[in-house]
Amino acid sequence: MQPLFDHEKLRVYQHAIAFDAWAEPLLESLPKSLSARDQLDRASTSIPFNIAEGNGKFTSPDRCKFFDIARGSALECAACLDVLVAKTRVSLEQVIDGKRTLADVVSMLVGLIKSQDSARVFEDAPEYGARGEDGN
Repeated sequence: MQPLFDHEKLRVYQHAIAFDAWAEPLLESLPKSLSARDQLDRASTSIPFNIAEGNGKFTSPDRCKFFDIARGSALECAACLDVLVAKTRVSLEQVIDGKRTLADVVSMLVGLIKSQDSARVFEDAPEYGARGEDGN
């Protein structure tokens, strides 16, 4: 189907929807009473909602606010998956593909945020063990 809205054209939105589709069978396999299940369901749904809402805003600060929320929800989903593994409700092998998709979503959202807001300061992480110009 041809995209009708601008947010549907964004790769990050498409990846967020793909994560939701990936997560659905996992959610269905978990007991409804499990708090991590509910949290994963809400956080995974929040990602594409906030991408769509942010993309529809007219100012950069407004867009970044919603992209930041979407990024936070993606990180929350990753934490939910970690909790489910720690509680032995799922195996690491079951969640690795979902976590890879989430890593892509987070990376793309950071790129969108950086491209939208020149007022933010971003620092590249120094190479481990690299020394500064003064040799220290």
